[in-house]
Amino acid sequence: MKRKILGCFCVLSVSASVWAIDQGPSSAQQQETELWLQLQPSATAASTVPQTMTQAERDLSFQRWLKSYTHDIPDFYEQKKGGEVPGGGQ
Repeated sequence: MKRKILGCFCVLSVSASVWAIDQGPSSAQQQETELWLQLQPSATAASTVPQTMTQAERDLSFQRWLKSYTHDIPDFYEQKKGGEVPGGGQ
């Protein structure tokens, strides 16, 4: 009996938490953000001009990408070695 009551309580509490959240943005800032986030997947603001690269630009980009793999990733970073962060705590 206790198990049934507990199960019903869990289902109702989960349902109530869903009711507590309003659908869609609730403020003007959230609505603006949602609008901006929907522009990319909808492609409504996409450029009609195709973005192309020359062979030289592709080669330079590829070389820069390859060069990024020549540096080892350290096991950890030391704060004192890289400098100090302004306003950072101790």
